[in-house]
Amino acid sequence: MSGAGSGPETALIEDSVRNANARIRFFRIAFGAAHPGQLLSRREVMSVIDDISHGARVTFDWTVEGDVARCDARLAFLIMQCFETVMPFGGTVRVIRHPNRWSIIGTSDRFRHEPALWAIADGQSGDLSDLKAADIHFALAPLVARELDITLEIDHQDGEIRVRF
Repeated sequence: MSGAGSGPETALIEDSVRNANARIRFFRIAFGAAHPGQLLSRREVMSVIDDISHGARVTFDWTVEGDVARCDARLAFLIMQCFETVMPFGGTVRVIRHPNRWSIIGTSDRFRHEPALWAIADGQSGDLSDLKAADIHFALAPLVARELDITLEIDHQDGEIRVRF
């Protein structure tokens, strides 16, 4: 190490710490408790999104204005994690809130083909016997949607996957 306290090694450590911190904050939203009426500020969401997208292969574009219900943000973050899993070569995930609906759109030149995971996510498959711990978000997303009394609609096209709720 250069020993001066600033150099490429220190920058690498700082990036790693920032990414780990962002990952923990992301997981707290995605996997944490969300009670009805609880809000999540746009500033907090953007802080997590900006930090997690910094230098990553998958970037997130949160176009949602204003504060959001923590329950909705939790579901959106779980779906964003699903996209991250199937986009190991990179891409963009865009999150849009319409007046009564959300759309989360992943675009990539190359998706990892995972029909069994998406079948679990949209509730078509109840078979979780082969589900890896690293893919638990695919099983949690429909459970959270059911708690909110909504249905996930998943549409696959060339270079794009859309999830609406």
